[in-house]
Amino acid sequence: MEARSLPGSVLSYAATLFLLVTLNFFLPRAMPGDPIDALLSRSSTTYIDDENTRAELADYYGLDQPLLAQYGRYLGGLVRGDLGTSIRTNAPVRDALRDRLPWSLLLVGSATAAATVVGMVAGVHAGWRRGKRVDRGLLGVFLGLREFPTFLLGSLALFVFAVKLDWFPLAGARTPFAELSPVGQVADVAHHLVLPATVLAVGLAAGHYLVMRAGVVGELGADYLLLGRAKGLAERRLKYRYAARNALLPVVSLSAIQLGFAITGDILVERVFAYPGLGRLLFESIGARDYPVIQGCFLVTTVIVVSVNALADLLYRLLDPRTVG
Repeated sequence: MEARSLPGSVLSYAATLFLLVTLNFFLPRAMPGDPIDALLSRSSTTYIDDENTRAELADYYGLDQPLLAQYGRYLGGLVRGDLGTSIRTNAPVRDALRDRLPWSLLLVGSATAAATVVGMVAGVHAGWRRGKRVDRGLLGVFLGLREFPTFLLGSLALFVFAVKLDWFPLAGARTPFAELSPVGQVADVAHHLVLPATVLAVGLAAGHYLVMRAGVVGELGADYLLLGRAKGLAERRLKYRYAARNALLPVVSLSAIQLGFAITGDILVERVFAYPGLGRLLFESIGARDYPVIQGCFLVTTVIVVSVNALADLLYRLLDPRTVG
């Protein structure tokens, strides 16, 4: 099957991005209720039983306009780099994303890197010893961890390591009001990061492990390994420099796919650990039906996921020239 040309891939990703941006606008509006209902509900601290106030708020945020007019206004704002104003906090969405995004990138990036390294190394080792005790043991462990709910795993980790053992902080990304040196600040951030990053990495590592194990198992009977053994090459060299390298291509594609799972898991992890990232902001905004912030969060994650998939596609072409059309 002939692979798509590079211009065709670019057009495909551009069309995908436009479709996702469109869904990004319409899906929040498919939820029950609207931002004004959430803002003026009886359970809200901003409750006001006044229809004139409701009408003025709807006019101020443009929610009284037809849906297509709102969509055109939304696209026009994106072209100008204007993501709108939060209905819940009345602050620019761009500022909220700027404050929260670095924490999410740190969490997701750390978890993804750790999951990739652990999953690949374990997968190579288990695949190389297919059917042995270590292979059966690792397979059972990773399959069990893969099916363990992230929310439950995070709650258990928080209870055991933060509450009972007091090894890690209960919440947040750094200690508030602490006067620390630059090195101390980095250590403090890392200390807060360990638990949420580990919980997020657990499920991701299982995917890398399974793919890498299958790839190595598929390479075990290859002629180049038989020739390498005949030449007396060391087992470590055969395992990592030859078998693992040839089994690496599926992992490149998986890494891009895993990012979507990482972002989904990030929302739950940030909720459990009260981590001040984009996932927690999105969770809070969904409850308030804060359309501009929801759109901003989804837009950022959409651009990141599509960009990473495009880079993975390019890297795959570089690693395997046979895919170039």
